[in-house]
Amino acid sequence: MGMHGFFRRFAVPPSRRPRRSRERRGWSVLSPRSVAGQVFLLQLAVVVLLVAVTAALLVVQARRQATEAARTEVLTAGEAFANAPGIVAALDSPDPAAVLQPRTQEIRKRSGLDTLVVINTDGTRYTHPDPDQIGRKFIGTIGPSLAGRVTIENARGPVRPGGEANVVQSVVPIFRPDGSVAGMVSPSVTVADVNEKVERQLPVLFGAAGGALVLAAGGSALVSRRLRRQTRGLGPLEMTRMYEHHDAVLHSVREGVLIVGDGRLLLANDEARRLLDLPPDAEQRQVTDLGLAPGTADLLASGRRVTDEVHLAGDRLLAVNVRPVDRRGGGPAGSVATLRDTTELRALAGRAEVARERLQLLYDAGVRIGTTLDVVRTAEELAEVAVPLFADFVTVELLEAVPRGEEPDAASAEMRRTALRGIHDDPPLLPVGELFRIASGSPVTGGRPGDVTGRVAGGRAVLVPDLAASDGWRAHNPEPAERILDYGIHSLISVPLRARGVVLGTADFWRSENEPFEQEDLSFAEELAARAAVSIDNARRYTREHTMAVTLQRSLLPHVLPEQSALEVAHRYQPARAGVGGVGGDWYDIIPLPGARVALVVGDVVGHGLHASATMGRLRTAVHNFSTLDLSPDELLGRLDELVTRIDDGEAAQDETRQVDGSAAAQGEAQRITGATCLYAIYDPVTGRCAIARAGHPGPAVVYPDGSVQYPEVPVSPPLGLGGGLPFETAELDLPAGSRLVLYTDGLIEDRHRDLDTGLELLRTALAGAAGRTPEETCRAVLDAVLPAHPSDDVALLVARTRLLGPDRVADWDVPSDPAAVSRVRADALRQLESWGLDRIAYATELVISELVTNAIRYGAEPIRLRLLHDRDSLICEVADGSSTSPHLRRAKTTDEGGRGLLLVARFTQRWGTRYTARGKVIWTEQSLHNGTAEPDGDAGDILLDQWSDTEL
Repeated sequence: MGMHGFFRRFAVPPSRRPRRSRERRGWSVLSPRSVAGQVFLLQLAVVVLLVAVTAALLVVQARRQATEAARTEVLTAGEAFANAPGIVAALDSPDPAAVLQPRTQEIRKRSGLDTLVVINTDGTRYTHPDPDQIGRKFIGTIGPSLAGRVTIENARGPVRPGGEANVVQSVVPIFRPDGSVAGMVSPSVTVADVNEKVERQLPVLFGAAGGALVLAAGGSALVSRRLRRQTRGLGPLEMTRMYEHHDAVLHSVREGVLIVGDGRLLLANDEARRLLDLPPDAEQRQVTDLGLAPGTADLLASGRRVTDEVHLAGDRLLAVNVRPVDRRGGGPAGSVATLRDTTELRALAGRAEVARERLQLLYDAGVRIGTTLDVVRTAEELAEVAVPLFADFVTVELLEAVPRGEEPDAASAEMRRTALRGIHDDPPLLPVGELFRIASGSPVTGGRPGDVTGRVAGGRAVLVPDLAASDGWRAHNPEPAERILDYGIHSLISVPLRARGVVLGTADFWRSENEPFEQEDLSFAEELAARAAVSIDNARRYTREHTMAVTLQRSLLPHVLPEQSALEVAHRYQPARAGVGGVGGDWYDIIPLPGARVALVVGDVVGHGLHASATMGRLRTAVHNFSTLDLSPDELLGRLDELVTRIDDGEAAQDETRQVDGSAAAQGEAQRITGATCLYAIYDPVTGRCAIARAGHPGPAVVYPDGSVQYPEVPVSPPLGLGGGLPFETAELDLPAGSRLVLYTDGLIEDRHRDLDTGLELLRTALAGAAGRTPEETCRAVLDAVLPAHPSDDVALLVARTRLLGPDRVADWDVPSDPAAVSRVRADALRQLESWGLDRIAYATELVISELVTNAIRYGAEPIRLRLLHDRDSLICEVADGSSTSPHLRRAKTTDEGGRGLLLVARFTQRWGTRYTARGKVIWTEQSLHNGTAEPDGDAGDILLDQWSDTEL
């Protein structure tokens, strides 16, 4: 119902309303206020729109047709001219332009073309309307025509002397009898001529549009005249007013309706009179004189727009809506107010609001509880959600095993207060961290009633609406109970935190300033606690798995670094925070190699949890095994890549078997290793050179003795298992003594809140500021400066400061390929041992050198070289030759004359082995300087004779 109609109907009483003249009612036929006028305006708009659209379409169509006609015209003219008799002869004549120019101009004038140009195969014009253009290059495409095809295109070029124009032109080849192209002809028509043809059709279009408008005006006049005859002369406004003033619409509604204008009450329906108790003569009186409440009267008189504003009228609560009258009809200013009695709905609305708030609180609990996989934080989130919307204070107690991630013991009665939240900071309740025992029939220190604990332990929630009336609670522990009551806490709901059939703890909801808890609050508290219990149990399970993964991870990492003199090493392993990323598969290792060299390893397995830790252990063991072969970094990573690929292929085959058997293929998929990265480096303290190769792993950082920091270029290969057999590459770095080689996993420099470049720059800054520090101090400085506040991945960090084996600790000799040179080399070596003070192992060393050098001369190839390294606690003997054949330790037969030399070497040394180089091999031995077994016990001759049996002798 339009409010403007109400206002116009009752603004003046019917008895005083003057009778309208026929002139007033008989508005102009085409007035915008009449139906005919409105219909005419609509038709006018439609016709104009149709004319515009039609004109556009016709123009486009006419232009397209004219363009097509022009294209056809130039094509026809070109074909006709190209096939005319004598054209080929004219083109092949000595002066084609003199022959063709008069003919083409005559043809152009007769045919109505703008140009008719003949062109030779080089694109030079022979004819043109402008003689100055003859001999110049033709403007257009001639390539297809030289190949025998016809071209039709739009172009811009000279048409007549002194001007250019846009034209539609064709290029038609002129063929000789043998099929070759003698030249081309290009007739054209200007685009202006095409548009002129289109413009000739527009007057017809606009004439048709004008006729349509005249017909529309006449039709509107006829419609208006017929409407007036059928409505007995009533205009549209009178018809609308009669409809709006129907008594059934106005007086039968269950809402009060008031129309106010200039501060006076113009209309009040029956419901409004009843609700406001208006006097009979209320209409036409000032609103402020009707005896209404001041607030209600001021609102109605002001006309201010409001929605459902509540006002008191006697013993009724009225919802008042006020809207200004629609003045588009030209009527006086005013407002319309509607009234609804909300007294009976108020109580229902209050309960509905409480229910809505509870639903919103449950929704917030689902969003805010369990945001992390931390048990304590989840308990705190439960308390934060419930205060102050549901309770004034909340305490959460958990069984002792729960925060540790262990399975709770149903027989245990010890709980620890884990969370406390309230509207004030000084409640007389046990603080967080306190441990207490729950005993059935006895109170809980801090205010739990004695008769509550047994039922809570049994998994049932308890409501105590009035703590002061609970005599058992006060009697068991009167002093704390009195403090709680004196503080003002008067009501309690205690709910067990139960998940998957196991009680994890309890949640206590206390009220001091709000109304006491009621029975309907109990179900809500149980629902809230149930949601929190599931999140707490999830966090507990995750904590257990995280603890197991951390334990496994740390057990698989090296606990004590092996003793070696090449590097001073410090390391750190930082697992990801529980609930963020969990334990991953990062690892590091330090592996001593022959020749005083040391291998440094850092790796990372994609993923987190127990599987990542177990996979890391498998890869670390494989690296140790491959290191015993003394391979170069690229060869070792290649073998490790093959191993990972074989393992993954085996797991894939098992997956297929599980699928055939109906098992979950995901279980096999979870055991894949694919996605591991590794960096392997070998440092040689004799040369100061470090060989590095990496498979999908971040490159190292090097801090030089002068404090400069660099990220050396190390070729990167795909992660292990993803390379598809691609070769790995090794980079070699020269590291001066005192340099620090920094190896790390991506968890140190990458984070979801920063990019890789930012992490690398932070690491560079931390290393540059740590110049002169020990590796241990460098590790601390790097973690403090670079490690994210909440790392989402675990971090392995290895810092190694290089040392060089001094020249006085290295001795080497070139050995001629002559058996007679063995004694001379042996004598030189003994003198070197004497200078080092190693006389006590001279005999064993002399035997080892004699055996290895003799074998190199007999079975090896030049060049042969002997090198002795006096390390901190060992003597290393190395014999290198150019052969790749390797000796094997074996038990000689009784009939063999030789084959016992390596047995003696193995007996007199601590370790021995072979490593291959780019130009041969190195046979090495290692003798301990601090082991009493280094020098053989007993007579050396007896030891030699023991290598043969009595029968051989």
